[in-house]
Amino acid sequence: MALTTFAAVTSSVLSLGLLTVVQAPFEHAFSARNGAHLAVQFDGSKVTAARAAATAHASGVTEASGPYPIAAALDTTIGTDCPKKAWAGHDNGPITVTARPDLGSTSGMDQLALTRGRWPTGPGEIALPWQHYAVDCFGASVVFSSLPGRPSFKVVGFADSVTSSATAFATADGFARLTAAGARSDKQMLYRFAKAGTDADIATDKRAVAAAAPPGTVEAGQSYLTAEWQVTGDAKAYVPFLVAFGIFGLILSVLIISIVVSGAVAAGIRRIGILKSLGFTPSQVVRAYTAQAMIPATLGVVLGTVFGNLLAVPILDEATKQFGAPSATIPLWVSAVVALGTLLVVGVTASIPALRAGRMPAVQALLAGRAPKAGRGRTAQRLASRLPLPRAMSLGLAQPFAKPARAVLVGAAVLLGAVSLTFAVGLEAGFSKYLQATTSGFNHASAYVIPTADVGKPWGLYGPNDPRHQYLDAPKVAAALAKTPGTKAAFGWGDSGATMVGAPTGGETPKVFTVSGDFSWTNLELLSGRWYSAPGEAVVGDKLATTVGIHVGDDVTVMQRNKRTSLKVVGIEFDTNLGDYTVMTDADTFSAAGLTPRIDQFNVELASNVKGSDWSTSAAAALTPLNASVQPSSGGNNLVVVTMGALVATLTLMLIAVAALGVLNTVVQDTRERVHDLGIFKALGMTPKQTIAMVLTSVTFTGLIAGLIGVPIGVAVEKATLTPMGKAIGRHLPPSVTHSYTAGLLLPLLAGGIVIALLGALLPASWAARSRTATALRTE
Repeated sequence: MALTTFAAVTSSVLSLGLLTVVQAPFEHAFSARNGAHLAVQFDGSKVTAARAAATAHASGVTEASGPYPIAAALDTTIGTDCPKKAWAGHDNGPITVTARPDLGSTSGMDQLALTRGRWPTGPGEIALPWQHYAVDCFGASVVFSSLPGRPSFKVVGFADSVTSSATAFATADGFARLTAAGARSDKQMLYRFAKAGTDADIATDKRAVAAAAPPGTVEAGQSYLTAEWQVTGDAKAYVPFLVAFGIFGLILSVLIISIVVSGAVAAGIRRIGILKSLGFTPSQVVRAYTAQAMIPATLGVVLGTVFGNLLAVPILDEATKQFGAPSATIPLWVSAVVALGTLLVVGVTASIPALRAGRMPAVQALLAGRAPKAGRGRTAQRLASRLPLPRAMSLGLAQPFAKPARAVLVGAAVLLGAVSLTFAVGLEAGFSKYLQATTSGFNHASAYVIPTADVGKPWGLYGPNDPRHQYLDAPKVAAALAKTPGTKAAFGWGDSGATMVGAPTGGETPKVFTVSGDFSWTNLELLSGRWYSAPGEAVVGDKLATTVGIHVGDDVTVMQRNKRTSLKVVGIEFDTNLGDYTVMTDADTFSAAGLTPRIDQFNVELASNVKGSDWSTSAAAALTPLNASVQPSSGGNNLVVVTMGALVATLTLMLIAVAALGVLNTVVQDTRERVHDLGIFKALGMTPKQTIAMVLTSVTFTGLIAGLIGVPIGVAVEKATLTPMGKAIGRHLPPSVTHSYTAGLLLPLLAGGIVIALLGALLPASWAARSRTATALRTE
């Protein structure tokens, strides 16, 4: 009872707490700062400010602001005046700059928040979010390295928009400096709508705005739901399976409490009669038996509440720190509601069998025996005796029919254990395949080739637009690898330093990767469409496609060093190790468009009979003159997925243990009631091994039926859980992850019910085998 309530309360506190708390920082900031539901970027060369402003009257718009000038995806580096010299000249990534007349205003839409420093007041000053700038360089300059004049601005403050409508804020004169230096100026409008609660609502709202604007002028539209998801996605991914375990635990708690209290009443009938004859009232008897359940359940509730709150802290921390929340804790009311609700369920469940004890007349209780009623299960006994089984096993096989209600309770406990086991095994298999997907693809190789200058340096030390970043001569490296004995396949790739126009501006920076060579051997998975096969084609990552609303056949615009080109999306791929927001295209596509492909790594697959160290020695001779070096293969794990797997395993073990304990309690009760029969069987020659076989067989058939029913239910629950988990992290999971059950996995699971039943019955079977014949015959 303590274990079941502990598991149920832990899962319930976590799931309800995450649902309640994880959105609170964003919702509070969004409401307090009057965030925009949708930020739309218009092509500044095709639409006037007046035409952009006229979209404020589009269908469904309740409030609008703008237009504001905006310059998207401008590459920057940290100025050489940074006090921390290691950061000086560092690639600061692309930022989106806007100028607003109301910087620091506490009224209007999308009020900006200043977290450090001050707002810019002159043309040479700018405010950035802290994520886009080294904190140690605060007060130094940021250089717009992609613009011909490389204008420099002093960073005077850290600030942000709640929905990341922009990532840098300048004065009107400061923005004019950027456009004079070659930055393209577009226009941005911010909107609030009457209906904007779902992605479908936002899509409808965006179409309404586009319909009110000149055709072809809308370049991008960013939803506030994207910003919310970026903050809450990982934490929300825990909720679906925690809800499932909470339900399993609560049902199992009700069942186990029913079994334990019913067993206590059945075993204590004579004691009940004595208590009543001594003057105990029915209500006192009910309270006594209910208290027997409430004491261990209360212990489980207290421990589960504490454990659930402790587990929530690291999960919630990531979701709250972006908004400066002082701490990440579950509200007291969540813990109180779950704890009190669980105790109420326990009390009601325990009182039902306790009422039976309270209503029992004292005389009937004193005279009652514990043997089954005459004739019950006789037919099953005769049929079982005709089976080609040892007599001890046929006796055990028929035993559940003597007390069918008790057999149903055993079956229900095993059923829930089998469902939990199947559900957990499926989740763990899905997690494992997800991890394989994140460590395959572009992260899968026998060896890597990188610039010699990068050997021994942290990956990503210099960004793609940092002048210190080294790149490979892709054609020469490819030729050298092809000539090296043992090379089976190889391809080169790298972050081009370009970004996609209209991609989310908050969180992770969108990346455009250029690829040289055939990478089909990496087993990258496509969710839809096909791989690019001609210049001008691209494949985008699933998360980027989901966030922005990209479909196969759409065009996307990418920009590198203030130069733009359009790419046709021909496929949506699932790969997580390249990043959340990715575009992949052939290096020749960039070359044809006048952009620069950048290759800083080759992935190499070796022939099966080749030893890595021998190949590295041979390759080094050819690669050293090209300033390239071999790096051994390495991998990593997704911490969120690993944490989920550990949590699933813990909760599952607890529920299986509880299910087995439920069987144990019932079999102990049944064995004690049949102790006289056991004495007779032993007097007639039944050996200890035959006694064990009889007791174990009595639960085997029940376990088999429960397993056969529980496995399909567990599979269905797992399927219903993985989809919302994938949605929470912004991904459509591929078949390799969702099809987690195989024949080799399902067949052992079908026997899981039998295993759980046998585990629960093993101890009472051993006790029955050890009981002495004379003692058993004297016991009634």
